[in-house]
Parts: sequence; C-alpha cells; structure tokens
Amino acid sequence: MSRGGDEGQAATEVALVLPLVVALLLVVVQVTLVARDQIMVVHAAREAARHAAVGASPAAVREAAARAAGVKVQSITAEISAPGGSGPAGAGATVVVRVSYRSPTDVVLVGPLLPDPVLGAKAAMRFEPGHGS
Repeated sequence: MSRGGDEGQAATEVALVLPLVVALLLVVVQVTLVARDQIMVVHAAREAARHAAVGASPAAVREAAARAAGVKVQSITAEISAPGGSGPAGAGATVVVRVSYRSPTDVVLVGPLLPDPVLGAKAAMRFEPGHGS
C-alpha cells in the first residue's frame, strides 16, 4: 500500500540537512576549542604575573606562562609593565603582565575557513621583591 510518490522523501530530506548539521557541529567544536584556549591564556597570565611579582626575569616569566598554558614558549607572547613603564620601583608597585596567544583553528572542514584568533589576557599583581621564584 503506497501513498503515491512519497517513498524516499525522508531519505532525501536527511541527505539535504545532514551536511548542514555536521558543519554546525564542527563549528561548535571549533568555538569550544577557542574558548578552552582563552581560559588557558587567562591562567597563563595569572601564572606569569605571579612570577613577575617576585622579580623573575622576563624569560622566566614567559616560560612560566607557556608552562601554565601547556604550549611551546615560542607560542606565547608575554609583556611585563609597571606604572611608569620602567619596571617596578619597589614593594607595593603593581606589575601588569599581558599574555597573547594565537589559537590554531584546525578542526576538519571548519579550521581552514576561519582565521586563527589571537587571544589575550591581562593580570596584575603587587611587586614583592626578595621573595624569590
């Protein structure tokens, strides 16, 4: 008992909609990965600020940020500044660390279409000389 020409309509509709659903799911996965990387960058900025607050060298601060982020040191850019721009004058000065990271978009089909976003975070801590790192 056939309804006259309706056979295969559901299969055709699924065939038309399925690629769009898969593409949407891949975009959601990519956005989730970028959000994870943003959280990682915020954590890296806090860790770098902790190291900068005790007087660590800029290289050590950058390495601490990369270690906290779980990426290569070359992938992280850490900028340390203080009021006046010349570095902390003494105890009580505030050290500000800005961390930036280029998040790769490498999800299949979606990654090549989207540019790699540059994520950034800033953390400030009070300079505490003499506490070591």
